[in-house]
Amino acid sequence: MSSTEWAAQALQSFEAVVQSTAGFRVREGQRRMAEQVAQTFSQAQLGKLEDDDALPQRAIAVVQAGTGVGKSLAYSVPAIAMALARGTRVLISTATVALQEQLVHKDLPALAARMEQPFQFALAKGRGRYVCKLKLERLASGGAAGPGGDGDLPDDDLFADEEAEQRGKRPRHESEARMKFYASMADALATSEWDGDRDTLATPPEPEAWSPVAAEASSCTGKHCPVFNQCTYYERRKQLVAAQVIVANHDLLLSSLGARLLPELDNCLLVIDEAHHLPATALDQFACEADLSRLTWIDRLASRALRIGQLVEVEEIADIPNHAARLRAALQDAARLVMDVYGEQLRAPVPGRRQFASSLPTRARVAGGVLPEALVEPFSQAAHHAEGFLNALRAISKALRSEMRDKPDEARRLSQLYAQIGVLAPRLEAVHAGAQLLLQDAPEGAVPAAKWFTLEVEGDFIVVRAHASPVLPGNTLRNHLWSAVRGAVLTSATLTSCGQFDFFLRESGLFGDEAVTTLAVPSPFDYALQGTLVATETRAEPRDAQTFTAEMVDALLSDLALVEAGALVLFTSREQMRQAVDMLPTAMRSAVLVQNTLPRPQLLARHRERVAEGLPSIIFGMQSFGEGLDLPGRLCESLFITKLPFAPPDDPVGEARAEWLRGAGRDPFSELVVPATAIRLAQWVGRAIRTEEDRAHVYCYDKRLVRTGYGQRLLQGLPPFTLARRAAG
Repeated sequence: MSSTEWAAQALQSFEAVVQSTAGFRVREGQRRMAEQVAQTFSQAQLGKLEDDDALPQRAIAVVQAGTGVGKSLAYSVPAIAMALARGTRVLISTATVALQEQLVHKDLPALAARMEQPFQFALAKGRGRYVCKLKLERLASGGAAGPGGDGDLPDDDLFADEEAEQRGKRPRHESEARMKFYASMADALATSEWDGDRDTLATPPEPEAWSPVAAEASSCTGKHCPVFNQCTYYERRKQLVAAQVIVANHDLLLSSLGARLLPELDNCLLVIDEAHHLPATALDQFACEADLSRLTWIDRLASRALRIGQLVEVEEIADIPNHAARLRAALQDAARLVMDVYGEQLRAPVPGRRQFASSLPTRARVAGGVLPEALVEPFSQAAHHAEGFLNALRAISKALRSEMRDKPDEARRLSQLYAQIGVLAPRLEAVHAGAQLLLQDAPEGAVPAAKWFTLEVEGDFIVVRAHASPVLPGNTLRNHLWSAVRGAVLTSATLTSCGQFDFFLRESGLFGDEAVTTLAVPSPFDYALQGTLVATETRAEPRDAQTFTAEMVDALLSDLALVEAGALVLFTSREQMRQAVDMLPTAMRSAVLVQNTLPRPQLLARHRERVAEGLPSIIFGMQSFGEGLDLPGRLCESLFITKLPFAPPDDPVGEARAEWLRGAGRDPFSELVVPATAIRLAQWVGRAIRTEEDRAHVYCYDKRLVRTGYGQRLLQGLPPFTLARRAAG
């Protein structure tokens, strides 16, 4: 079948699904998007080519689909139909686990019921979202060690020192409650009332409670584990093998590159939904961090490695004492020298920070990405000895796996030994990767990595950390992702910035790629009729934070007094939100729901209840509430944006990138800051109108939106609301 025939067939499948859905009508924009998806995937050459020297034909579409277009249907039907026709699979990547579950539990089941050809689908999540049955059994029984012999484990032997110390400090009633929680989880798992997935628990636990029982690659022995056949994670992996459609998330997509967890990217159709998150995810994925202060884990890991290495007769353990001692000394030297070089910056109070936040980290960035000469030697030593230590651990792990294969009756004991090393090995890997990136000098003309140090008080510890991160996500994605991909569609409601795709294409590593086509599909909503953008102009300059916030809060409270149904207020800082909460009149306090005072699902449920009862309900939220919230109709008749959502001024990666741009004679504000803010603002404004019946007012209290040249650029990227200007007060 030719590419034209594949595309036509996929589009026919889309139209058939639309026609078979009662009360549904195809939208012109939705059909245009479906057509683009079908055409793109039909052109991609998948799998091994007949001529080994030939370059495969790649095809990548970047599609902005405005709110209400119905992009999930527009990409999923043509992609699935195409995959079934071509004998391949579809990999859909979303920004969050919540979006994954919406696709798997709602959208795809509905689609499977309407498509002619049956298909299977599965959810792919990271290992850490599943329980480790061995860990859970141990904790549920009170942390008791396993059966006798060399594998006996002291009570806290599978926990980091800080974690063990915190367990010791925890009040007795809290410890007892925690143990009961683990016992109830174990019972629910044993009786199949729970499937081992963190997200299916009635009340998902806090990270502190979940971490001790979460599955980890570093301590997992896979098929050698004595409870391998009951492992939730591996059971879910089996489902992936049979599925034609796999739904993952961006973190998992990037972290599993080169692994076999997900379909091979050169032989599947890739859809990246909420693609505007991909660049930030890439930076997070390839960033490094190392603790330079709390180092007792090194001796602990060395002791374990020596003991276990002797048991399995590994020669490489002879070098461990030297590597461990030299590594600890190098990191101690690094921490001391960091304070010598950057101590004044790290100890300086942060302007505008309230006293209660004094425990938050202070930061010192390495200018130009060039590590001071004094720090080169200790980090070089750290990198060298961390590598030698890691090589010894790899030899021990290999020997343990061999023992497990040869002695299956000792699998439990050997798995626990493996976990003793595995629970601390990631720290060693982080030190090695961090030291290498800190030492890396950029070639002439290339962008240096961002490098910085932080000082923070954590309980009884004063902690110095070293950090490093790539600066340009596009380079990272180009080298690690797009080099392997043959056919892909990237989509979101916000991919253009100030009316252009260029910023996103650069950030995602696709600018100048001949395989890329772009399409902007407008929303079917009549924004001029359905909404009003009220630009409130304060007398105070937004840069004068204290004066502006006081005037803004006065204007905000006046507007909130008129709210009769649902409203959402978005703040750019916790201090700003705190001041607004403090100034709420008594009569209004019962109507306001503040982020983090309740778990997000409970807070949103309470909001819906109040609106359904005919009462006003106002949500106060930070940036995370500016995306992903779907509050149609009366749930959000008013949206308040307190200040333009510029990135924090002290972001070290952004600072490093701006420094490089200025050095190259370019303007970071115009080239980087404004486009990024435009996408963020468009996301925030997108919370207001969710259906064709919605009516909403959007209020913005930052006069820069209408009084500056870059504000006009920001307006170009927003829906065409009716604009109204007014003075504050």
